[in-house]
Amino acid sequence: MQQHEINQFLERYFMATGCEITENGPGYMTVQLTNEMDKELMNRPFYWHYLEKTGGTPNPMMLTLITNPGQAPEHIKGEVIHFGSPRLHQIFQSTKRLGGYIRLYEDHPFKKGQNTPLKPWLGLNMKISYQCDRKKDVFKSLGLQLINGQIVEDFFDKLQLIKLTPKIPDFSFTLTPLIMPKSGITRMKRQLTIELDQEDHQWAEDARMRWKQDLELLEKFYEDTEEKGGSYENEKTALKDQYEPKITMSVLNGGMFYLTENAI
Repeated sequence: MQQHEINQFLERYFMATGCEITENGPGYMTVQLTNEMDKELMNRPFYWHYLEKTGGTPNPMMLTLITNPGQAPEHIKGEVIHFGSPRLHQIFQSTKRLGGYIRLYEDHPFKKGQNTPLKPWLGLNMKISYQCDRKKDVFKSLGLQLINGQIVEDFFDKLQLIKLTPKIPDFSFTLTPLIMPKSGITRMKRQLTIELDQEDHQWAEDARMRWKQDLELLEKFYEDTEEKGGSYENEKTALKDQYEPKITMSVLNGGMFYLTENAI
C-alpha cells in the first residue's frame, strides 16, 4: 500500500464517520474526532465512563496523522502512519466493524412544481491484495448505476463533490433498480477481475523464481538424507505458503446512493 493511497483511505474513513478534517496538508492531516470515533479509536474508556456518570461535557480529541514524514512540515507533531503500523491496522479493523452499509440521497435544489427522480447507484470500496513473500494493497472505489449498468471508478471521490443527506429530499422520488445489488456486486468484481487479467504480473513470475531458488536449496540440504520425513514436507509446504502468488479481493464497505440524472 503506497503512502498516497493511505492518505486517500484515511480521508474516506474520517469523512464517512462524520469527523472533520481540520487540516489536510502535505504529508499529514489533522482530524477532529466525534464522540463516537474518540471512543472507537482513542482507548479512553475511563474518561467516557466518568462523563456518563457525571453528565460532563465531552471533549473528543484531535488526531494528527503523518502519512509522509518527508513532506510534512517539521513543526507538525503527530503519529507517523504507514502500512503495518498499529494505528492503520486499528483503523482497518474499525472499518470492518463500522463500514457495513449506508443509504444516502442527493440533496439537490428544489424545483417548484416538479418532482425530481433519483437514480440508484451501488457504491463499493474494495481492497485488492497482491500477495507472495511480499504484499501490496490497492484500494478501489467503484460505483454501478443500477438502471443502465454504468460502472465508474473513483466513485467515492465523485461523491465528495455532491451534497448528500440520509433523508430523501422533498419532492423527490427514487427509481426502482433494474439490477439487484447482489448482481451489481458480482458485476463490479467481474470488472475488476478483467482489469487484473490485463495487468503486468511480472511480480508473480519473480516470486515463483525466488520460490524455485529456495526449493533448490531445500532439496540440496536434504539430498543426502535417505528418509526426508515430516520436517522436509513441512518446510516445503512453508515455502509454498510464503511464495505462491495470489490476488485476493475484498469489499470494505458500501452503500446505496440515489442521485440526480447528471450528478455523475
